[in-house]
Amino acid sequence: MADKSRSNASEALAGLLFDGMTVMAGGFGLCGIPENLISAIRLAGTRDLTIISNTGGVDGFGIGVLLDSGQVRKMVASYVGENDLFESLYLAGKLEVEFVPQGTLAERIRAGGAGIPAFFTRTGVGTLVAEGKETRDFDGETYLMEMALKADLSMVKAWKGDRDGNLVYRKTSRNFNPMMAAAGQVCVSEVEHLVETGTLDKDMIHTPGIYVSRIFQGEIYEKRIERLTTRPRSEKADA
Repeated sequence: MADKSRSNASEALAGLLFDGMTVMAGGFGLCGIPENLISAIRLAGTRDLTIISNTGGVDGFGIGVLLDSGQVRKMVASYVGENDLFESLYLAGKLEVEFVPQGTLAERIRAGGAGIPAFFTRTGVGTLVAEGKETRDFDGETYLMEMALKADLSMVKAWKGDRDGNLVYRKTSRNFNPMMAAAGQVCVSEVEHLVETGTLDKDMIHTPGIYVSRIFQGEIYEKRIERLTTRPRSEKADA
């Protein structure tokens, strides 16, 4: 099989980027995000991006890097509460936002990869999420129709991968990454460990190489945590 490996993020993205494109970026919060690929897109200067991601990153890191550089036109996400810049851009009318309940976002992406154009869910019925969307009753309950999501480019991050593009995720990083890998017209993956084809345990492969167009080994991973605590520590807890 053809060797899909590349030397770095910029080489892996060569010829794939264009202004106005839709990009899926894997990760859950800041866990399992494609750090190197995000940085490479910033360096490339690609603009008017629609980003589909679980979150909007934080100020100065993750998707926040692309927001800071003004390269994002629209965000499709389920949680953006850790990014002050995101809030200011939205309130100033400089960023279009589509909020999606997290489970619905995951299913819309999964449907896009599975070739399912739409599905019905009870989530969001009777709320702002339902505005302008078709509803239908099943067994006496009202359901909301949600459309599948696809992208011109899926950027995912895995723990380990081989030169044929087979991927293995580790713990929480196995979140939006597998479904996004299937929903992109092209998928580029960065991995912490790039191994020779045939050395991965076949039972442990989460994303088959058929979904991955290019792969490379990332250089440096900060692996930040969004928030260490959610409330001030009590004196008793510090004792």
